[in-house]
Amino acid sequence: MAIYYLGAKSFGRSAGTGGSVSTSAAAYRSGERIRDERTGRIYDHSNRRDIEHKEILVPSHFAGASAQPAWARDRSQLWNAVERSELRANARVAREYVLALPHELNAAQRIVLARSFAQELSDHYRNAVDLAVHQPRTDPRNFHAHLLTTTREITPQGLGHKTIAELNGSQRFELGLPRAMEEHAQIRERWAVVTNEALREAGLEVRVSHVPNPQAALQRDARPWLPRVAWEIERRGGHSVLGDRVRGQFGQRHQVEQAAVGKTPEEIARQSAENWRAYRAAVLSGQGPDVERQRDSLRRELGHDGHSL
Repeated sequence: MAIYYLGAKSFGRSAGTGGSVSTSAAAYRSGERIRDERTGRIYDHSNRRDIEHKEILVPSHFAGASAQPAWARDRSQLWNAVERSELRANARVAREYVLALPHELNAAQRIVLARSFAQELSDHYRNAVDLAVHQPRTDPRNFHAHLLTTTREITPQGLGHKTIAELNGSQRFELGLPRAMEEHAQIRERWAVVTNEALREAGLEVRVSHVPNPQAALQRDARPWLPRVAWEIERRGGHSVLGDRVRGQFGQRHQVEQAAVGKTPEEIARQSAENWRAYRAAVLSGQGPDVERQRDSLRRELGHDGHSL
């Protein structure tokens, strides 16, 4: 049967490493030789033979545009630009998503599936996504993909502002964005949806689910997590608007989880797909949050120079 898996991690600089983590990661995952121009180190993994597909994706809004970020499609240029753009010793330079690809699909179908999801991430965060599809090494079912993403947006001239994935909790709240954990849950759900769509289009009966055991999850004493400032206000007997908002969002999420009890993975995936289409329609029609405008307003309010958001 098809197996669901989506893992995520970030790459940050640490003392003693020199910080050449993104160039090393890109070379290893793509099976290429990359020289880190900042440190002079060379990462050579050109002897790998398990790379089934590799490419770099940029946001779809560049399609047909007169100014193209051609530089970002060169793996060495892209990740060396990433290393140069981050000045802090503890900077986060990249994020990665690791996806289990259904072995029931053929090679072309697996690549289309991984590529479509990588493009969605690139469009959502306006960043570059370095995609590498790997063949199994031991278990013959272990086809998987690595999506190495930049933490800054892509422009024709170079790297721009930090993506919305890098905003802290208070910044996300000011922009009306979900918490980072909730956003990650949405990404996990979306991966289940597109995987099931690919399985259905291939004429296969198997399905995956991002919900391992909704019944067990609902048996826990679920309570909303309150930000410290809201908790302190209410602890002293005051009223917190933020606390009310968090409890309202939690109630809506809890209703969704309750509705999932007893449903098959196909029914859960179908509802998730409907939710995603409704969200995208709202954004495209202008009803969704104007993140770009709000973020610029927040940047001016906080007095940032544009590179810390």
